[in-house]
Amino acid sequence: MKKGDLLELEISGYAFEGKGVAKIIKEVHSLDNTEPKKFVVFVDGSFPGDIVLARITKIRKSYAEAKVKTFIKKSPLRIDAKCKYFGICGGCKAQDLDYEQQIKFKQEQVKDLFERIGGFQNLEIQPLVRADKIFFYRNKMEYSFSDKRWLKEDEISSMQEIPDRAFALGLHIPGMFDKVLDIDGCWLQSDISNNILNFTRAFFKNQQILPYSSQKHTGFLRNLVIKQSFLNNEIMVNLVVAEENERLFMLCGESFLNSFPLVTTLIFNINKKLSQVAYGDYEIISYGSGFIYDFIDKWKFRISANSFFQTNTAQAEKLFKTAMEFAEFNGNEIVYDLYSGSGTIPIFISEKVKRIYGFENVESALADAAANVSLNNVLNYEPILADLNKSFLPIIDEKKLPKPDVIIADPPRSGMNPKTVKDILELMPKKIVYISCNPATQARDVKLLCDGGYQLIKLRPVDMFPHTYHIENVALLTK
Repeated sequence: MKKGDLLELEISGYAFEGKGVAKIIKEVHSLDNTEPKKFVVFVDGSFPGDIVLARITKIRKSYAEAKVKTFIKKSPLRIDAKCKYFGICGGCKAQDLDYEQQIKFKQEQVKDLFERIGGFQNLEIQPLVRADKIFFYRNKMEYSFSDKRWLKEDEISSMQEIPDRAFALGLHIPGMFDKVLDIDGCWLQSDISNNILNFTRAFFKNQQILPYSSQKHTGFLRNLVIKQSFLNNEIMVNLVVAEENERLFMLCGESFLNSFPLVTTLIFNINKKLSQVAYGDYEIISYGSGFIYDFIDKWKFRISANSFFQTNTAQAEKLFKTAMEFAEFNGNEIVYDLYSGSGTIPIFISEKVKRIYGFENVESALADAAANVSLNNVLNYEPILADLNKSFLPIIDEKKLPKPDVIIADPPRSGMNPKTVKDILELMPKKIVYISCNPATQARDVKLLCDGGYQLIKLRPVDMFPHTYHIENVALLTK
């Protein structure tokens, strides 16, 4: 077998990050020829029950990776995807998989990751918290402009000249940092979001304004970010651009005001960096307050252009309730919330505990947290600036903070820094509630915590992102 080979494979399992697992095709022996190891192929774009012709893209000692070229027989688990861009854009890996099967696989993947990476056995995994709404559930979508439009197969095969090849507004093709699929609609946010997307494209094309080129470092338009409050009927449009243009900002603001009354604030983020990031060095508010407001349960939250807020508001409430149920607060606890962002979790649990200290390293998120404390009249939560890639124990000593009874952690996909794990083990709270958007790194961190004196009590996955391979998972550890 070598890279580029075509193999006929029968898919028998489904692995984390949305790849089908082919049946064992041969045995590979270790160097001492004593212990045979199974050889598997992870096939992107496949589900159990598929029989496919797949092209090998990567080979390692114990596994290979492949992509489907042709379906010989399709799995009975498959359904018709709703989106016409499905299979190209890569945002929804499993839109053609029945939702009941999606949640079944996600539950199994959490179990597999904790057994395989963490070495845990006899796990208590509660049933996955499913989503009531599996389309139009996102409150934020981030689109990219590009001067290199990705051409679909029918466009390439067409003999006609393709207009606007140097202008695209949509989503990056997987693995292509500079090419963007021009789309006119997405099934993950709302209809009005799709209308804003198409209006923005038409407006700037009419003004003959060019996308930013990541190679030439010329052009103006970089990103369009739409944030929406479903419960408060507010929409923020955030345009990330390469430089200031007062005349264009004013004209764009007038056009949005006339066309979209629900757009309550329009912001221009000025990004002069060479790197393609969807936030700026500073922002200019064209109209509105520069914020929108949303609710999780009864709690009200201020959302700025660059702050993090859970992307699925309805499921965020279920996620936080799961974490609170795991913690079983009695009302007297001192709680540390690590990676506390704009204060959503501390405010959500504020009535159930004595005192909360939230540690966060993004200053704009801390400003939002302070505003949210005031909005909700929460008196027992203090947001604290702390870089959790370094030890935060000196900050605790400097501020003379009481030791925590419970630590809640909700780190990014990369998981916790080893220094943070070490700090937690030194603080040794009675309970740790670990929320993660990546069960693989979570299993790794939980193993380190258990090696340091904790016991993993239970897990519960929450489906925040239907039709994708992403899994949110809550773990409870006790001393």
